[in-house]
Amino acid sequence: MQQKTISIEVREKTGKGIARKLRAQGGVPGVVYGKGIEPVAVSVNAKELAAAIAGEGGRNNLIALQGGGNLNGMTVIVADLKKAALQGTFISVDLHKIDLDAKVRVHVPVSVVGTAAGVKEGGMLDIVMHSLDLECLPTQIPDHVEVDVTALAIGHSIHLGDLTLAAGVKVLGDPKASVVSIHGKAQETEVGAEAEAE
Repeated sequence: MQQKTISIEVREKTGKGIARKLRAQGGVPGVVYGKGIEPVAVSVNAKELAAAIAGEGGRNNLIALQGGGNLNGMTVIVADLKKAALQGTFISVDLHKIDLDAKVRVHVPVSVVGTAAGVKEGGMLDIVMHSLDLECLPTQIPDHVEVDVTALAIGHSIHLGDLTLAAGVKVLGDPKASVVSIHGKAQETEVGAEAEAE
């Protein structure tokens, strides 16, 4: 997991008017909260925020805060991020203070690699889960979970319980739930045989 840095300023004033003015100046109104601290209203530079969540890790990137008095040096993660529907600009951000020694639950994308044997036989790859919920220490958060489908045949699936993850990383959900499956040729042949019989 990547470590990023953003500079922040504590906001003395809050409200919609202040927030609009802040966004017009290239800032993003936000709040820093977490165990052991009172929520603190802050402003974040929009460009720095965009850079901090860029790349594979996205919103799971660990972020070190610079400035903000007592918040300086604190490690946070983006807990919530609101964007304008049309412009795509940031409206507000919630930064959650994290304990590097305490496990967190995160949403991580799935990266499918390889060409499935079933696809070569005419089957169709069905990616059922494009992301997974994981539980691990903040320093163990993977950028993605790689799923190798090379040996996957028609009519077969890779389930949550089949995934191999790094030590200390736990996938959440039903172990029997399918992550990827191969459909197609077997069903088509069966339908074709039925039609021929009729």
